[in-house]
Order: sequence, then structure tokens, then C-alpha cells
Amino acid sequence: MIALRPDCIYLAGRYVTYLRLDQFDNLAQVRNKAIFTSQRNRVQQPEYVEQPAGEVTKQTVPVSDIIWLFVATRLLLILVTYISFILFPVPAHFYPNTPVDLIGLFTSWNHWDAANYTYIAEFGYTRVELTAFFPLFPLLIKAVAFLLGNQGYIAIGMIISNLALLGSLFVLYQIAVDVSGEQVGRRTLLYLCIFPTAFFFFAAYNESLFLFLTASSFLAMRRKRWWLAAGLGFFAALTRSAGLFLIIPFLYEIWVSNDRPGHATRVVARKLLDFLSRALPVILIPLGTLLYCLYTWYVFGNPFAFASVQIYWARHLSWPWIGIWLALVDLFWATPFGSFYEVHTLIDLTATISFIILAVMGWRRLRTSYNVWLVILLLFMLISPATTQHDALQSNQRFVLEMFPAFITLAALGIKHHRLHQALILLFPTLQAVFAMLFVLNRWMV
Repeated sequence: MIALRPDCIYLAGRYVTYLRLDQFDNLAQVRNKAIFTSQRNRVQQPEYVEQPAGEVTKQTVPVSDIIWLFVATRLLLILVTYISFILFPVPAHFYPNTPVDLIGLFTSWNHWDAANYTYIAEFGYTRVELTAFFPLFPLLIKAVAFLLGNQGYIAIGMIISNLALLGSLFVLYQIAVDVSGEQVGRRTLLYLCIFPTAFFFFAAYNESLFLFLTASSFLAMRRKRWWLAAGLGFFAALTRSAGLFLIIPFLYEIWVSNDRPGHATRVVARKLLDFLSRALPVILIPLGTLLYCLYTWYVFGNPFAFASVQIYWARHLSWPWIGIWLALVDLFWATPFGSFYEVHTLIDLTATISFIILAVMGWRRLRTSYNVWLVILLLFMLISPATTQHDALQSNQRFVLEMFPAFITLAALGIKHHRLHQALILLFPTLQAVFAMLFVLNRWMV
């Protein structure tokens, strides 16, 4: 019989309270903006009206609620780790009767890409195929490990990943509130934390760092802090290759940031001159990618090594629909019914199709720059399928975590359709626990 400590019971209670969002919904002061209303009541809740950058109202952030959500979901993942590590030992039928090995407990998260990031942090880019993993995350791990005597790489990576998630929650709340109000802001954070593959935010992966940097860049754009936004974009470009494309929403936000009244010709001329003067910080964003290109050129003689080695990881440049078509073929014809690969393909295909649908449904409700960013991430994900693998859409279940505008759309849908919200509350944490358990047991969850 396991004795639960009072503080654990209290934390669990706070988490359950957070899940009962009806209490928050009644207290939240929701702005008069569209939350996917029908045509019949759209008069009371008009569509989102895009405001120029800088016209964002600063909101009071519910610090304690966000921290409790973060802590509670981390505790649940620690519990899943413990259960997986103790009740499903490796090798099978070996049941140790010793105190739990805390080092072994957290080392059980050192699988797949986490192992690659910690290897790079410890030994550097010793093989060209490792250049597929961009350098900022392993550099942060190395910097902290150096201060601690070059040890604890996996633990440091996990701590950085979780701290980046915590920062992302505070940033995303402000973005979501600006779009659709406090209620949507709270619901966005909830869905992000309990999403089935959100356990990658707990592992030593760079998803949470990339999410934090890109979301923070967008928030800085909304507040006309262009140098800060571009600086964050610089680090995002050093975190993932897709960070380079922050240039597009950055330039758009600068263009719409200054509406000048007057004659049409003069307005365009003045706006163009103002645009050119404000666009100077954008050079910081591609500088991040350029620095990595120079490094790979110096070490491996190929400035685009990180792109050319994608073949090693079974990824090939294709039309956006090729991966989906291959997944459908595998799902209904090529893969044996009920097999592991069929289930794995179904998970990635479901995540891919669902976020495409969310992008379509949120197109007229979100800010244009958010829609553009969402489309960029979707296309970037779809044009490089793993065409030679059983699951052509592998890792899409993880890549969608970076698409924060889609989570805002999902939050708005969950508020309008209470049955959908109830289904997600039951389904998401259950799947996350199962997927996290598979990852800890070193099953194929990448």
C-alpha cells in the first residue's frame, strides 16, 4: 500500500480543480470577439478584427494557476516514469528488490533524439549526420554541464526543456488572451500541457525551446519591439531549421504596424519608407542559420550539411501530399491490420490531418501572421516525409507541438462545444501517459 503525502494530494487536487474549467469560465472576462459562433449569433460576437502591431493590451497573467498546471503535469509524468521503470523492468522478468535508482529513473528518458542531443552536447558533432540536430539546445546543455563539472547531461537537458515550457506557458497565455480573451488563454495552456505528445516537453528535446523562442518573438512583434523579436528569431533559427522562416511573419507585422492616413499614393510611399527603416532588425533572423552554415562548412566542407543529411534520416523532399498518401496506403493496404506500424501510422496521420483542419477552421479567426506561421510549419513538416520508412509521417505527432496558433483554435472550439472539451479532457491525458510510458521503455516514439 502506497502512502500518499499530503502535499501530493494537495497538488493533485489543484490539478483536478484546474481541469474543472467551468469555474474559470464563469470568472473569466472574455472579450467581445469570435469564438467560432454560428451565423445566427455572430452579431454579438464579431470576427477577430486585426489590429496593428503595438495595440495589444497587457493582461494580468494568472501566475499561480500557470505554475500549478505546470507542476501538476510534471508530477504526473514523473509518476508515469516511476511506474514504467519499476513495473516494466528491462530485461523482462527481472524484478529488483532494491531501492529505486534515481539516476536510472531519469536516464530512462535518454532515448531517440534526446540521446543525440546529449551526445552532441558532450562530444560535439563527431559525425556529419548529427548536423540534422541544430546547435542551440545542445550548446545550452554543454554550457550548464561545464559549470557542473561536465556531468548530468540528460538531467540538464530535461531541466532546460521544462523551464522553456514554463516560459512558453506565460508567453502563450498573453498571445491567446489578445486573440480571444482570458477563457481561451487558459484553455490553450491546458490543452497544450495535456496533449498526447506533450511528454516531449518533459524530455531532452528542443520542442519547448523552439516554442518559447518563436512565441516570444511573436509577442515582441505585437508590442513593436522589433530588435527583441528579431533577436529571438535569431536564436529560433539556431534551434530548428524552420526558425529561418520567421522572416515572413516578421516583415508582415512591420508592414501592418503603421497605418498612415492621407492620399493613397503618399500613404504607400511613406509606409514603404517606414517599412524599410523598421525592417533592419530582420537581418538577425537569417544570421542564426548563416552561422550554422559556416560552422558545418568549416567542419564538414558542406554549408548545407544539415539539409543534405536528411536522407540519412529517411527524409526526402517531396510534394506536400506525398506523405499523407503514403500513410493512407500503409494504413489501409500495405501494413498488416492491427500491427504496431499501423497504429504508429494512425497516430501521426491523425495528428497531421487534425492540425490541417485546425489551420483551416482558424484562418478567419486568428491574426494573419499567426495563420502564415501555421501554414509555414505545416508545409515544412509535409514536404520532408520519411518515404522509405513504415510511417512516412513519423514525428509529425511531435512537430505539431510547435504550432501554437492551432492550440488557440482548439481552445476556442473546446469552449463552444462542451462535449468536445470533455472528450479531450479524458482522451488527451490518457494517451499522453501511454505514449510517455512507451518512450520510457524505449519503444518507437519519435
